[in-house]
Amino acid sequence: MISNLQKILQNYNKSAISIGVLGGHSALDVCHGAKKLGFKTVAVCQKGRDETYSKYYKSRDRNDEKIGCIDHIIHVDKFADIVKDEVQEELRALNTIFIHNRYFWVYCNFSEIENDFEVPIHGSREMVKLEERDIERNQYYLLKQAGIRIPHIYKDPKDIDRLVLVKVNEATRNYERAFFLANSYENYQKKSSEMLKEGQITEKGLRDAIIEEYIIGAHVNFNYFYSKLNHELELMGTDTRRQTNLDGILRLPAPEQIEVLKYLKPTMIETGHYTVTTKESIIEKIFSIGEKFVKITQEEYSPGIIGAFALQGAVASENGREELVIFDVSMRIPGSPGTAFTPHTSYLYGQSKSYGERIAMEIKQGIKENRLEEICT
Repeated sequence: MISNLQKILQNYNKSAISIGVLGGHSALDVCHGAKKLGFKTVAVCQKGRDETYSKYYKSRDRNDEKIGCIDHIIHVDKFADIVKDEVQEELRALNTIFIHNRYFWVYCNFSEIENDFEVPIHGSREMVKLEERDIERNQYYLLKQAGIRIPHIYKDPKDIDRLVLVKVNEATRNYERAFFLANSYENYQKKSSEMLKEGQITEKGLRDAIIEEYIIGAHVNFNYFYSKLNHELELMGTDTRRQTNLDGILRLPAPEQIEVLKYLKPTMIETGHYTVTTKESIIEKIFSIGEKFVKITQEEYSPGIIGAFALQGAVASENGREELVIFDVSMRIPGSPGTAFTPHTSYLYGQSKSYGERIAMEIKQGIKENRLEEICT
């Protein structure tokens, strides 16, 4: 948490708060929700990658109708420049509360964001780095401490005794992972050697890779919102991932898959999400693991998780019953705006709420109750 957060918020004009985002990932969802709740919006965009925000969805008048959801654009040469003094000054001048997303942490330096970015962030500023596998007391540690089942993790590939998923960073885009499957040490050596030879991964990336048991089950992302103001956990919705080129391969009949795999290797690069509904009979289980996770974050990393987060995994069939197994944690807004189209928030509010709306609702309540310090870091 930045040391002078209280002073910054005290100097803000609470009647003219802007909601800020980095131009990518879930920015449109956040800004659309903010506009619905009456906030101004600002997007920090990298030059050359800005037209989604500066052109197509820019706020404007058309035929006496207000359209678009991005009110203000701040252009930077590269996303990491958001920590520059002049950018921060402009954000504070707009009374900005920033909503962090995956882009924010991929393109910017963790230490600089934690210590030098003097703009209030709605969410857990110091916890997003725990998504990284090489951090102590990271997401796996928290899940284990919370008693939430995760796949078995193999420290030594020689111990592989079942089908595993190897998560290794790509050589060129080290924020993306080049997954591969293996069912033995020999199989692991063969596949990793091929990927090293082709330049897809590096020796260091392979040494740092996570080797985890492959869980057979229906993949589901459980998307939550923890309201620190109301001390309640809410289920925003459930979805699953679209991955390229895996999705395209799976659409082929089995004989064609075999032929394609002779010259094309499957990749699992996330390209989108789609809605997945869940049976009511597992809703208690979904809330239970979410509440366990919130509690352990409060114990290990005070003040704990704030606002949006997701537990991503699968519903597996174990001994005739369904069990939730979690692979990954998003310590911030997940990249799945489609959650607005699952029914869970309508059961609570009477109508579906997007992540952007729910975040804006919390900030609006924080302003009304003079409690912004409790939900910003």
